[in-house]
Amino acid sequence: MRETANLLPTVLNAWNRNNLILLNLLRLMPEGGLGVRPLDDGPTIAQQLTHLHAVRLSLVEENAPEFVPRLVPDLRPEEEWADERHSARIAQMLRTSAVAVHDAVQGQMATGEAMQSHYGHPLLMLQHLIWHEGYHHGQIKLALKLAGHPIADRDAGPLTWGVWMNKEPQ
Repeated sequence: MRETANLLPTVLNAWNRNNLILLNLLRLMPEGGLGVRPLDDGPTIAQQLTHLHAVRLSLVEENAPEFVPRLVPDLRPEEEWADERHSARIAQMLRTSAVAVHDAVQGQMATGEAMQSHYGHPLLMLQHLIWHEGYHHGQIKLALKLAGHPIADRDAGPLTWGVWMNKEPQ
């Protein structure tokens, strides 16, 4: 493990795995699952997922605007908590915003410059996003469980923990 000279590919691989886990969670969603709420006044699962997409794009726009993708109107959220019920569209949003984050971090690391707004170092933005998305991942699984639609560990394990524990780059 003498790769400490350049950890960026490993860190970006962790980001890619994080996004794959979110996409896998979306694939595991039961019928009607996108409309489930953890609480009566809370956001739907769909709203939580579109929120993640919007936050990613917002942070890239604020910190490394040159990496904001030119999105077709369907992929630019009109509101941060859009209640999008088409899983394929949500998946495309998450893939697109994940690439924007990846490219922003990689680009800022290449220049050696701090992020423009909130973070002194590009990896701090990535850390914030992984933490934020892990929080929502837990909220989504809890909402499904409370609604009587838990995702069985035998189904979720290979598509979540299995992704993190895989020794091969993703």
